[in-house]
Amino acid sequence: MSFQAPWWLLGLLAVVALVGLYVLLQRRRQKYAARFTNVALLGSLVPRRPGWRRHLAFGLVALALGAFVLSLAQPSTEVRVPRERATIVLALDVSLSMQATDVEPSRFEAMKTAAKEFVEILPPRINLGLVSFSGRATTLVPPTVDRQQVSTAIDNLQLDEATAIGDAILTSLTAIQNFTSTLSDAGETPPPARVVLLSDGFSTQGSEPEEAVQSAIAAEVPVSTIAFGTDFGSVEIQGQQQPVPVDRATLEQIADETGGSYSEAASASELEQVYADLGSQIGYTTEPQDISPWFVRGGVLVAFLGVVLSLLWTNRLL
Repeated sequence: MSFQAPWWLLGLLAVVALVGLYVLLQRRRQKYAARFTNVALLGSLVPRRPGWRRHLAFGLVALALGAFVLSLAQPSTEVRVPRERATIVLALDVSLSMQATDVEPSRFEAMKTAAKEFVEILPPRINLGLVSFSGRATTLVPPTVDRQQVSTAIDNLQLDEATAIGDAILTSLTAIQNFTSTLSDAGETPPPARVVLLSDGFSTQGSEPEEAVQSAIAAEVPVSTIAFGTDFGSVEIQGQQQPVPVDRATLEQIADETGGSYSEAASASELEQVYADLGSQIGYTTEPQDISPWFVRGGVLVAFLGVVLSLLWTNRLL
């Protein structure tokens, strides 16, 4: 919990001073009563009072005053809310190495299933685009809120030769730039954007990943990367098994330099969890929620209880 107007907390000093004054008055009352040496006379002049009950009633009222002061300080707590405006481009590796079956039923099929779940996780107001890449990168779906369009494009992905990670990032940045430029023309401020790139291998064609990283840094667009697969995957090419390990170092470097996040997934379930975590990070944010009304309500109830108890036990307000 935090306070939006913390200077009001100084008012608690006044509550503490009031409690101190109450204690002082009680002690003075005791000293005054002790002056009478005749115990019988003392009993008639200073009738027995419901001591701890009276103190409890005052304590409740003091507690209520403290709650009122806290409400003036505007207490707030962080709540998780969907982002209203953001642009995400999902860049998926469709190189032939995705045929590897070290992830059941294959890297390719597991990727498509998890990617579609990621599409469903995101809040509906987020614009989502899709880029596929092998030897070249292609924008299949420009950023849109039409989730069905993205899911259909994922179902229709086709494998091809080579891997162009650098081109995938540059193409994703272009898709974001083209989309945000339409918002600028409409007078709106560009929403935050991010690229989520999944790959299982080394970049073998197209622009160098470092060149793409510099473009992402210049555009202030983080690139979150997912290294998908195991070190023991292989595919059959011209009758021979070719190893297709994951290039973790390059993908981690891309994420670190652009301010994105890096994750590893060696199974379908792990990939689904990575996408779920990314959806939570990208699709939602935390905002302060004012909870001062709860302190006001609590203060009123406690004060009312203190007054009622005081009337019942002492026939006085306090």
